[in-house]
Amino acid sequence: MESAIDIKQLTKVYDGKVSALDGVDLTVKEASIFALLGPNGSGKTTLMRILTTQIHPTTGLARAFIYDVVKDDDEVRKIIGYVPQEMSVWTDITGYENLLIYAKIYGVSSNRRTKAIWDALQNMGLEDVANGSVKKYSGGMIRRLEIACALLIKPKILFLDEPTLGLDPSARKAVWESLRSFKKEYGTTVFFNTHYMDEADLYSDEVAIINRGKIVKTGTASELKRSLHSEIISFRLADNGSKSGHPAAASLKRESDALKKIRTLNLVEDAVVHDSIMDVAVENGEVAMPLIIDVLRSEGISLEWIRSSKPTLDDVFLKYAGMRDRSG
Repeated sequence: MESAIDIKQLTKVYDGKVSALDGVDLTVKEASIFALLGPNGSGKTTLMRILTTQIHPTTGLARAFIYDVVKDDDEVRKIIGYVPQEMSVWTDITGYENLLIYAKIYGVSSNRRTKAIWDALQNMGLEDVANGSVKKYSGGMIRRLEIACALLIKPKILFLDEPTLGLDPSARKAVWESLRSFKKEYGTTVFFNTHYMDEADLYSDEVAIINRGKIVKTGTASELKRSLHSEIISFRLADNGSKSGHPAAASLKRESDALKKIRTLNLVEDAVVHDSIMDVAVENGEVAMPLIIDVLRSEGISLEWIRSSKPTLDDVFLKYAGMRDRSG
């Protein structure tokens, strides 16, 4: 499969001292959906601006298919669509009129404009409100209109900066259903930034995590989650007080002894107790769980319930970006 985007040792230094990108290497496959994750200030916006020819890198190479984003910037702009995070449509005119303006900006010939506009409206499910004022659109409809404007030229690569920021779950789902349908029909590569980990998990073919200007991890969402080699088993401890007259002390002693033994078990990475919940990080829950239960029983500790949870993309982000992103 051909690469839609190839990046080699890309750097960007602002004012001769602030390094926004520090030797980025990245490849994005053609006709894939690619998610770029990173905390604020990590370099993801700078990278997208370079790829969309808005700014030049300091050093390094970036290509969109066969075109160099610096030397062939005019050709690059002919094959890409870009939707910024900020609103990019006019609310005092209709959806159709917005698309007509963009069709002229993109140089769509007059004999092709009407079909191109209606194709874009239909692709984003907006044909029924095309002649309505945008000021009456919902937030999700406005975002779909902005994407429709970028789809007018059937771009080979579509860049989306926080495509569903601030939308409710149903609106986010509608946007992504439309995008996936368009990608499937036209083979468009979708490159997007997001703070929504579930969005990257559900819709991307591949994910890259950027931190402090460097790509720190790439792979499918499943591969990244498996890279943590762990899951969490939570045990709700019942009231395990003794009848010795010192129930609290006895219970704490049993819990402490159990923790020590559990931490020595094979496949157990760590174990902690907080508010009667024992969380145990393990490599293989199916194998480790019965061993842990045996230890708890041997210490006279009974349980109210057991719950197992696999690593999430949020956990991956926490590990590789060094922080949990809460801005989404």
